[in-house]
Amino acid sequence: MTNDLSTTKVRVPDTELAREATDLVRDSTSELIYHHSRRVYFFGALQGHDRNLDFDPELLYIGAMFHDLGLNETFHGSGRRFEVDSADEARRFLRAHDVPEDGVRRVWTAIALHTTPGVPEFMEPEVALVTAGVEYDVLGIGYDDVPEADRAAVVALHPRPDFKRRILGAFTDGVRPKPDTTFGNVKADVLAHYVPGFERGDFVRAVLDSPWAE
Repeated sequence: MTNDLSTTKVRVPDTELAREATDLVRDSTSELIYHHSRRVYFFGALQGHDRNLDFDPELLYIGAMFHDLGLNETFHGSGRRFEVDSADEARRFLRAHDVPEDGVRRVWTAIALHTTPGVPEFMEPEVALVTAGVEYDVLGIGYDDVPEADRAAVVALHPRPDFKRRILGAFTDGVRPKPDTTFGNVKADVLAHYVPGFERGDFVRAVLDSPWAE
C-alpha cells in the first residue's frame, strides 16, 4: 500500500509503530473503515500543514487509524460509547509499545472526542486534527480548504464508493446494540434515522425526572 501523496509532503510515518497499527486495523476492521481511517489521517495532516500546526505525525496516524475500531462487533456488548472503546484499544496498543504517557493521553483524547464538535479544535494539534480529518471525510466540513489535487490524490489511494450510505450503515450496526450510549451525541441521529422504534434520550426530561424534589 502506498504511504504518500505524490502531490504533497504528507506521508504515513515509516515506523514500526505505524506499520503495526496499519496491519492491526486492516486485519480487524472492514475495508470501509480501513480506507476511511487512512483518509482521516491524510485529510487531518493536510489541514495541519495548512494551519502550520506542530503535530506528531505518528500520534495523529494512530489516532486516525484506531478512531472507529470500537464499532467492531467485539465491542457491541461493552455498554460504553464506541469512541471510548476505540480510545481504550489505542491506549493498550501504545502502552504495549512503551509510548510516553503524554502521547498516549493525546491519542486517547483525540479518539474519545472525535464526535464531540466544538471542543477538539481548541486542544492539542493531534486532538484537533483527528476530528478535522473525520469531519472532512464524513461531513465535508472545510471541503474547499484542501486543494482539489490533494483531495483527488487521497481518494485515488483510498477510494470511497457509496461511502455516505455505507458509513451510516457501519455507524448504525456499531451503536444499535447499545442505544443508551448515544445520549447527548451525534449517533442518536443515526439511530433515529435507521432503527425503527428508537427513542433518543431527552436531557430536559432527565433533569425534570431526577430524584431531586426541586
